[in-house]
Amino acid sequence: MIISASRRCDIPRFQFDWFLERIDDGYVDVVNPFNAAQVKRVSLKPQDTDFLVFWTRDPRPILNGFEKLEDYPFYVMITLTGYPAILEPNLPPREEIIGAMKTMAEKWGRNRVIWRYDPIFLSDKTDFEFHRRNFSSLAALLAGAVKRVIVSVYDEYSRAERRLLALEQKGSLKRLALYGSGPTGKKTLLPAVRQLLAELARIAWTQGMEMQSCAEEDLSDIGIRPGACIDGEYISNLFGLKAPGKDRGQRRKACLCVQSVDIGSYSSCPAGCIYCYGLRS
Repeated sequence: MIISASRRCDIPRFQFDWFLERIDDGYVDVVNPFNAAQVKRVSLKPQDTDFLVFWTRDPRPILNGFEKLEDYPFYVMITLTGYPAILEPNLPPREEIIGAMKTMAEKWGRNRVIWRYDPIFLSDKTDFEFHRRNFSSLAALLAGAVKRVIVSVYDEYSRAERRLLALEQKGSLKRLALYGSGPTGKKTLLPAVRQLLAELARIAWTQGMEMQSCAEEDLSDIGIRPGACIDGEYISNLFGLKAPGKDRGQRRKACLCVQSVDIGSYSSCPAGCIYCYGLRS
């Protein structure tokens, strides 16, 4: 069993004391996000938990509470985009996060520290040139500490769209197009966006990182491998564990993640990132 903590909220940053309490008690009760009457008890005992996958913007609490995780194999995915405060209003200092990532790589190896530059959002505040400069700067700072970087392009979620529309109506933000229609009418990334992604992949490669996509159209022709965030093959190679099959419950068909149990709750993260699909109110 793989525990995901969490796609829905930033447990390591805001709820890690709670998570360690659940580790001590050996279980967590998870409410179905689509039916609050359904509650599932999930074991967190080491003998029942094959792997932990952490998703966070601030890995420092994991470093501080590591002694309680010594019986669990895990890796940590850290989202670091360097966006302006209008999009990400409540982030810790970039230098502290990079420092924590380097410390984690020294302690556990860089295979267990995964960087997410995600989502790629285009606007007058984060245009093509911004991403070239920003990604290049971050990649240089993380060189030697990170082996894998995951990218995805912003998708339209209704609640995030309402927040973004409110900013546009105030004149605070102007979005740039990401998608167009292909020959068959299917939504596809614009050529300029694909070119940007190809440039980012080359930058990553020069810093000793492999780039993979998250639930995107096939980008292998521009040097980006179709990938999974909860990556069964990667977990097997790192720890010799037999991973479960593909998670068919994910919202996007292109998602290649294997099955896991997410123990987070939507709308419980106070970070307030404008584009976040997990922030429902």
